[in-house]
Amino acid sequence: MIDDDNDLPPLGPEFAAQFKRDDSRPPCQLYLISPLDVTGAFPDRLACALDAGPVAAFQFRVKDVDQHEAARLAEPLLRICADREVAFIVNDSISLAKRLGADGVHLGQGDGDPREARSILGPAAQIGVTCHDSRHLAMEAGEGGADYVAFGAFYPTSTKETRHRPDPAILSWWTTVFEIPCVAIGGITPDNAAPLVAAGADFLAVSGAVWGGDEGGAVRAFAEVLNG
Repeated sequence: MIDDDNDLPPLGPEFAAQFKRDDSRPPCQLYLISPLDVTGAFPDRLACALDAGPVAAFQFRVKDVDQHEAARLAEPLLRICADREVAFIVNDSISLAKRLGADGVHLGQGDGDPREARSILGPAAQIGVTCHDSRHLAMEAGEGGADYVAFGAFYPTSTKETRHRPDPAILSWWTTVFEIPCVAIGGITPDNAAPLVAAGADFLAVSGAVWGGDEGGAVRAFAEVLNG
């Protein structure tokens, strides 16, 4: 039994160098995460971003509001995503995802078990789990039925406090061993995304690089990286 990452062989750049992206996996895709403030003109900004280029999923992430208010804020964004066939994922809250009829939920390590989420949200729900820099946590999530695992933060980020900084080699290791998709997150911009794509990321989760300026231009810039 593997109890933690110390029971696994070490990873490093030399590990990643042994592998190239598996061409049998689908191309890497963009996964947008909302800013904490989704009031005001944000619905228009979301529509602009989704219309600017291919986006696979949008994660609704707000803090310090009750579920009733969160649902009110989420509903117009949910419609915008549904109209464009973009998956709508709720951060942290299984109950809010159920209330909204969302496409899925993203769980932090303290937000519940993927098995619980599956039992509440049903077999079609997309369930993701934050795994930081831990292969052990990722394997546990996979065994629990997660549809994807998220590693990060790969780069410095102001979006949230981070204590973990994985090497991109963890993406190479994961995609070599497992079919479950992996998401790279944390400070990703069009300028620094390419190494993560090359290492094997199935999705790039981005927030500040899109919402910090021209959202349409940022999505187009990411599309160039992903199509390159």
